[in-house]
Amino acid sequence: MFFLFITSGLFLGWSLGANDAANVFGTAVGSKMVSFRKAAFIASIFVIIGAVAQGGGTTETLGKLGSVDAIAGSFTVALSAALVIFFMNRYLIPVSTSQAIVGAIIGWNLFTRHSTDISTLTKIVSMWFAGPLLGALLSALLYLALRKLLLILKVHLIILDTYIKWGLIIVGAFGAFSLGANNIANVMGVFIGSAPNIIIDLGVFTLSGKQFLFFLGGLAIAIGIITYSKKLMDKVGNGIMALSAEAAIVAVLTQAIVLFVFSSTSLSVFLKSMGLPSIPLVPVSSSQVIVGAIIGIGLVTGVNEIKFKTIGSIVGGWILTPVMAGLLSFVSLFFVKNLFGLYIGSEAGVDETSIAVNEAIPDNAGYINLIWPGVSLMAVIVLAAVIVYLYKQQKRVLAAERELLEKEKEYNNGQKALTEAEIKAIHIENDFLQNKLEFKRKELVDYALSIVEQKEFLEKIFDELRSVREEKKPEKKDEKLRKLEVDIRQRMSFTDKVDDFNIQVEKMNKDFSARLSTQFPSLSANEKRLAILLRLDISSKEMATLLNISEKSVEISRYRLRKKLGIEKGVNLKQFINKI
Repeated sequence: MFFLFITSGLFLGWSLGANDAANVFGTAVGSKMVSFRKAAFIASIFVIIGAVAQGGGTTETLGKLGSVDAIAGSFTVALSAALVIFFMNRYLIPVSTSQAIVGAIIGWNLFTRHSTDISTLTKIVSMWFAGPLLGALLSALLYLALRKLLLILKVHLIILDTYIKWGLIIVGAFGAFSLGANNIANVMGVFIGSAPNIIIDLGVFTLSGKQFLFFLGGLAIAIGIITYSKKLMDKVGNGIMALSAEAAIVAVLTQAIVLFVFSSTSLSVFLKSMGLPSIPLVPVSSSQVIVGAIIGIGLVTGVNEIKFKTIGSIVGGWILTPVMAGLLSFVSLFFVKNLFGLYIGSEAGVDETSIAVNEAIPDNAGYINLIWPGVSLMAVIVLAAVIVYLYKQQKRVLAAERELLEKEKEYNNGQKALTEAEIKAIHIENDFLQNKLEFKRKELVDYALSIVEQKEFLEKIFDELRSVREEKKPEKKDEKLRKLEVDIRQRMSFTDKVDDFNIQVEKMNKDFSARLSTQFPSLSANEKRLAILLRLDISSKEMATLLNISEKSVEISRYRLRKKLGIEKGVNLKQFINKI
């Protein structure tokens, strides 16, 4: 039943990872210096280490606020805080997990009539105000120092980019460690009183029951980081103001330092041994610190860069979170107690005891040896990881091959279409050349026939002239000369050849003739013929012969054609016709 009840704490851890991982790597991911996958992996590893190694100090302080002494009560308190955080995450509002769990514990105190430790509450609430202020002040100082250092060193941009990328990874790991150390109390603090009295031997190190809870809580935070933190990382990284890579590394480092300082038992003890005031070990809101850090950088770089509307929505979430968590916890406890009949905690006055986080191993603790099971589990995990990796690699190779085949197919189809087009063009060109060759052949035949015909006509004229010369009688000589003159005049008419020429010209210029008829429907057949001859660049003298008119008539026809075509003075008639 214990593991069933702590599921609410694991759910709270998942919600914390989904929300607060944005405060660790949100600026790095938002500035595109670190990929989300790499950021999530690094944050998951170091948040677990921080939770197990340094999670005790803040847990003790949270236990003083309200010592939940029943596992069902712890379940309800953690579930109430988790539901509030999950609700806020759905609307992409970065909230404070510490505020949610504090509100839920106060709700339990009110329901069970336990008094709330005002001193502890004041200490925790004061950090809600001090956290953003410390974050703003420290980030402003660090940002100015970093800018000064970069000006002094004058590092090349390419090298600087590499340094900053590794810097973001290192401070991100430090921030994740600090997040686990400081905020694991929010996740598992209410369950410490019910922790199993066991020792888990992992060979290299051992875990007490409390540390085992911290490990489970850290694992839940890691799962939340991997599965649900990407959108909030983008919002924190770019929502308040667009961050440069230098600003991103400063913001993450600021958050890491503040969380580490307020969760380090060793540092607090060291200061106390030096006669200095010890640092209060309280859960600090990483959301508040990172927002304060970004605002501090914004104040240094220019207030106009800060998006105050986004800040307003985040601050509204901070105010609403503890109130909602307290109310939900109070109402849920009523139903858990009265509807399910579960014991949610004593109601007999004030419980003055506090939960002390004692890392010593009790004498009567149960001992569980997990060395070989742990080794076996690690082997299985490694084997599974290798199989998954090989599967993904094979999947990528197959996808790449499929993509290559698709591209080859597209290329072959393109080549085929191009080849078909080339073949079609060759056929068209062959037909054109064949027609041209046939036309030339006909021209040669007509030319040969014309030569033969001209020769026959000239021989006939020659014979008739010889006959005229040999004629002795004047009257017969005159008659023969008149007949010869008529034959010559008939031969000079070339009417048949001119008609044939006109037919051939109109066939060759059918499209041009159609355009003329469409654009200038008032043109006569002779005017269209004149326009065609002009387009063929035939001289006026040749036109006169072909049209069987005088050269002067050709000029008059050209003038009339200009008027019908609406050509302005100064515009060349031939150029105008060639553009039709």
